[in-house]
Amino acid sequence: MREYKMRRGEHLEDRVPDMKAFVEEYFGAVTDTEDYNGNDLYVVDEPENPVFDRVVAGTVSYGSKKDKLALHIDEKPAEEVIAGGHVDAAEDAVAAKNDFLEEATDRDAKARRDSLKRSVEDDPDAPDNV
Repeated sequence: MREYKMRRGEHLEDRVPDMKAFVEEYFGAVTDTEDYNGNDLYVVDEPENPVFDRVVAGTVSYGSKKDKLALHIDEKPAEEVIAGGHVDAAEDAVAAKNDFLEEATDRDAKARRDSLKRSVEDDPDAPDNV
């Protein structure tokens, strides 16, 4: 499960007031919920995009800290996607994931990557060659 933080001064509940509807808009009908660190996340067992096998997304609250967006996507193996004739859907899958994250966090892929690099650099347990 990967967690995404908001831009400075932004709050997830302001950008996404109805998380369930937001998840359904991008990935398909919510079929269940799943516990993650004491938070109920929405599960889409049959996503609309044939590249995705299962999607888990929602809000993770940390009490006094700002909420974060949690997202985990299980994807089908490339061989299965190609054999099923869904090669074009792979591009749509990447766009759906990036659009979902950007609309929720107001951070594009480059900003999210840079943030991830900084968090690894600041991690005292990370190996020196990362």
